[in-house]
Amino acid sequence: MELVLTPEAIALAVLIFSLRVLNSAVGTVRLVVMARGQTFVTAVLGFIEALIFAYVTANVVTDLSNILNLAAYCGGFSLGIYAGMAVERRFVVSYVRVNIITKKNGHDMAVALRELGHGVTEVQGVGGSGEVTMVHSVILRRNVAETLRAIYIINPDAFVTLEDARAVQHGWMRPLRQQR
Repeated sequence: MELVLTPEAIALAVLIFSLRVLNSAVGTVRLVVMARGQTFVTAVLGFIEALIFAYVTANVVTDLSNILNLAAYCGGFSLGIYAGMAVERRFVVSYVRVNIITKKNGHDMAVALRELGHGVTEVQGVGGSGEVTMVHSVILRRNVAETLRAIYIINPDAFVTLEDARAVQHGWMRPLRQQR
């Protein structure tokens, strides 16, 4: 098994690597839009993903002893996953529902979240150990860290759950350009 590094062999390995990065990135984004029920976009991305996969795989499986192409294929897959996650974080808008249940400072938390620009609903309720305030908000996923910091500064013992919000309609959301 001899590795021959001709310009053609290197060009093919670079092509395999690049297409595999694109293939994995498209696949990652496809899974995100599929989970949100966007069927047409999912189908288009699936077609692109399958086309790239078929071409790249055909060039690798014809000679599995070609270590250069095999390494390009595997390395492209790994980098493609990373690239797909970066694309999803940057360009795919995803929302999270923040639910807070607290015995103290619930209104202060709601005010803090409003000051961050989020729409907030406060509800008074009764839990197992007495009166509580429930605070609900829908935010962009990229704003989760700042939102949790604001909550836990006010009450480190607050009970907080985060849920993916598949679709958001109506209500008040801070404009996207302010959410970066």
